[in-house]
Amino acid sequence: MKIELKNNKVFFENKGLKKEIHPFWLRERVDGDSFVDKATQQRLFDPTNLKENIQINFINLSNDYLEITFDDGVHSKLAIQNILKEFSNINDIKYIKKIKWDSSLKDLNNFEFKDNFFEEEEMYKALISFYQYGFVIFKKVPTKNNFIVNFANSIGSIRRTNFGEFFNVKSKPNPNDLAYTSLPLAPHTDNPYRNPVPCIQILHCIENEVSGGLSTLVDGFTVTEKLKKDFPDYYKILTEIKVRFQFIDQSVVLEDWAEMIQLDELRDFKQVRFSPRLDFVPLMDKEKLELYYSARKKISELYNSDDYRIEFKLQSGDLLMMDNHRLLHGRTSYDANEGNRFLQGCYIDYDSTEGKLKHLKRKFNL
Repeated sequence: MKIELKNNKVFFENKGLKKEIHPFWLRERVDGDSFVDKATQQRLFDPTNLKENIQINFINLSNDYLEITFDDGVHSKLAIQNILKEFSNINDIKYIKKIKWDSSLKDLNNFEFKDNFFEEEEMYKALISFYQYGFVIFKKVPTKNNFIVNFANSIGSIRRTNFGEFFNVKSKPNPNDLAYTSLPLAPHTDNPYRNPVPCIQILHCIENEVSGGLSTLVDGFTVTEKLKKDFPDYYKILTEIKVRFQFIDQSVVLEDWAEMIQLDELRDFKQVRFSPRLDFVPLMDKEKLELYYSARKKISELYNSDDYRIEFKLQSGDLLMMDNHRLLHGRTSYDANEGNRFLQGCYIDYDSTEGKLKHLKRKFNL
């Protein structure tokens, strides 16, 4: 990628393709104390007040800067590197390549927690791994004083729900969710009935004395790609039909309609919502309903297959951070009479991890 000049015009060239950069686009990005607040990087002017047909009177490439004077009298030096970054996908988190995995995954993504970890380059590496695999495990995280709140807020901000700022995962009488029992939990995503669905779930193991209660993960991205390749009719209907997801307890009713597999604007995988105890399929023609039920059954079989599930035991001090839009999680059953199994959980959203990742990338010039 490079910048070229010709007849007071600026061109961006990449892989043989050349495009003119609009003068207004450059004028919006003028730098200097008169135009940008250095602390916040926010403009000190309103670009909607600029004249629309702004032109370039003078332009010159000098070292690593583009010196430019516009016909409204403004002169500025724009860093070439900053201009090229805007034409590159390198800083766009959605271009971090997802790594598909199945039950053959043996090397879990573990990082040891240390003091000041949130501002270290190791945290940057952990977040990259999170976006690649959809989960990451932090070891030796303090287990006292609800440290999960400190952990989450050191990345971004906790997403509060009707379960509170955080929640305790252990067997208890009269639970309002099966998570608060010792029963097995099949692979599922959390809170599919919310709009928007919490993006990231954090589970912190405080105590685990039981032999069962293994944590399970399934890569919904891998399973979706399998379904798309081998069962295209099932894939099609699960990405097109919206179903109702619902949660009810004594104090709240939560509902949302969405496809079980959601695609982005390019028709690529974006999100899975799967919790068959909470979904309600709308009334459709008999043939279409039968196809939908067959598709749901097939994807459930894939999610529950030994081919795609990994199992591991969370030890005291382990903290699992997982992508609730990509991964399904569950657990095996356990005997509460063996001892305590106590986890704490909370949610954060993508803006937290994305903001932290970009901050660390800037800090360490990565």
